[in-house]
Amino acid sequence: MPADEPSTGDGGLVARVRAWVDPLVVMIVAALVLGLVLPARGTAADVLDVVRTGAIVLLFFLYGARMATGDVWAGLRNWRLQGSMLVATYVVFPVLGLLVQLLPDEVLAPELKTGLLFLSLLPSTVQSSVVFTSIARGNVAGAITGATISNVAGIVLTPLLVGLLMSRTSGPTGGSVQGILWQLLVPFAAGQAVQPWIGRWVRAHAPLTRVTDRATILLVAYASVSEAQVSGAWDHVTVGALVLLVVVCAVMLAVMLTVTWTGGGRLGLVRPDRVALLMCGSKKSLATGLPMASVLFSPALAASVALPVIVFHQLQLATCAVVARRLAQEVK
Repeated sequence: MPADEPSTGDGGLVARVRAWVDPLVVMIVAALVLGLVLPARGTAADVLDVVRTGAIVLLFFLYGARMATGDVWAGLRNWRLQGSMLVATYVVFPVLGLLVQLLPDEVLAPELKTGLLFLSLLPSTVQSSVVFTSIARGNVAGAITGATISNVAGIVLTPLLVGLLMSRTSGPTGGSVQGILWQLLVPFAAGQAVQPWIGRWVRAHAPLTRVTDRATILLVAYASVSEAQVSGAWDHVTVGALVLLVVVCAVMLAVMLTVTWTGGGRLGLVRPDRVALLMCGSKKSLATGLPMASVLFSPALAASVALPVIVFHQLQLATCAVVARRLAQEVK
């Protein structure tokens, strides 16, 4: 068998499964099931809430500490690429999220529509955007800078857009300015303040941030579902509603992939930059989305909001893995 031909044995099957299914999503699903079967109640729920809050504060502190401010400013020189990424993430995507709100409640439940709007307001991913840009032979440096800027801007823009747009479509979100300030902005600013001294160490110990990312997401997922189960917030979610949610997420992803690729061409971006725009402008961050949801929304609404974010995350990984490989083949 040639070296570049995929194996058809058990090892090849495992490799294909890993390429299509994000292990983090598997762990999140496990946390969701645990929250449904064994929800935290009483004192356990109170302790879980404190631990979750501490994990979110630590997570956003590490976000600030690991981002080298100088690298971000250096990447701004390619203003057409960075500007188009920000427009795709914080203008085009939110417009798409608002259009979804026009769907009748009989087609998609209001809580799921709210979750899709919240999804559209999130920053882009960093790791998967950069990885897929690299696979597709795109501008990796531009993708790193663009995804980083998107996440830095999202610390401020996402809560602002949630307050501006979601209060008009779904009523009060349940989040407080004080919670946003102390759980998101202050830890991030503190991390940036000490970044010159500990930033190199944090970046050199990447597993620390990765473990914190995953632990926080799993805590938030379990706590949100646990609270929803106790309050009965998920009683209305049916199999049919989940199928429709997957379909709507797939349509949103297809639209954003089309808009970013064709838009990059119309802007006159060179192919590597078009690839970076495609990969960064079409994605939304699960790692940022779930912790933010727990701060910005009431517990019952946070559980419903989390579902579209999780579904879209898995779809974007599976789809962009295929797209990246096909783009790579075009330049061979």
